Amino acid sequence: MPSVIYHPAYRNYSFGESHAFSPVRVEMMLDLLEALGHHVETIEPEPATREDILGVHEDAYVRRVEALSAGEDVPDCENYGLGTPDNPAFPGMDEAARWLVGGALHGARLIWEKGEKRVLQLGGGLHHARRNVASGFCIYNDLAIAIKALTSHGLEVAYLDVDVHHGDGVQQILYDDMRVMTISVHESGRYLFPGTGETHELGVGAARGLKLNLPLEPFTDGDSYLEVLDSIVPAALRQFEPRVLVVQAGADAHFDDPLADLMLTTGDYEGIFRRILGWADEFTSGRVLFTLGGGYSLNATPRVWALLYLLIHDLPVPRDLPQAWLSRWGNKFEKGWPMALHDPNPGHADVPNREEIAHRNRQTAQHLLATARQYWF
Repeated sequence: MPSVIYHPAYRNYSFGESHAFSPVRVEMMLDLLEALGHHVETIEPEPATREDILGVHEDAYVRRVEALSAGEDVPDCENYGLGTPDNPAFPGMDEAARWLVGGALHGARLIWEKGEKRVLQLGGGLHHARRNVASGFCIYNDLAIAIKALTSHGLEVAYLDVDVHHGDGVQQILYDDMRVMTISVHESGRYLFPGTGETHELGVGAARGLKLNLPLEPFTDGDSYLEVLDSIVPAALRQFEPRVLVVQAGADAHFDDPLADLMLTTGDYEGIFRRILGWADEFTSGRVLFTLGGGYSLNATPRVWALLYLLIHDLPVPRDLPQAWLSRWGNKFEKGWPMALHDPNPGHADVPNREEIAHRNRQTAQHLLATARQYWF
């Protein structure tokens, strides 16, 4: 039985009601699953300790997070990415972030101590946080901390990031780590925050060729996305032979997301998640830890993450959304109510130059694979 990790304290990781990175997304997803007749049994973790955080983040940075969390004045906080519009300070910020890190760490522990296979952490995915800088709604990098814990217990890790934004923080922290392969599939940084994630970013030293980035053209649809995903991920995993797969399952590549330009549908996400579970079975004996991440359309994100839960548990995917759920959350839907779990129309219906976009993505994937293979033995 897959393990699902969640604690009500996750709701405290909130930058304010008007901020895009809202805990309401997970509340809507949990309520949707309940309305579909699935009572979500969760495991409650403990918050990460300060020592856990310092395994990745610099002390000077952590001290500033703690000071802002306690309401103290920190004149140079913006030098650390704190107190900005993306990462506004709020009371209890340090503890709230440590709860999310604790959830990812507990998921990793279930794998290395208990031998569990499928683990879903209903939060986190804070992939932009760097060693000494907050970025992109991310204070502490739960993913890098959990990955380092796994490698410290002798498990090589492949990290797969399907968030629409480049997983730059995870890459930066692990850039020279030969025990970790990172694969980020994202909209090109030429058009989208954080402006990184090009194919030449391959790692350094013994880790050269183990940091893979697949930057996609704006308006990439699901057909092209799945094609290049299939061309890169199995080949990379076959070469690296990881023991564990860690996945950042951001939902912001959906066509309705307001912060990006990719055109995936919920049906495409089902295809992505089914592939990842299959790759875990093939390459890591089924060991996979999922976290959540980005996703800023309240119409789409709860449905995408509900799909992830259903697929991890090998449950059937229903067609219709419960009317009671639609009524409870109707005031949150930005563009009218979604009527089904899956989108009715392909996201690429009105995309010009669809074939040209697919061609460019295919070329990028081929270039990435050819370049990385020079460093594979």
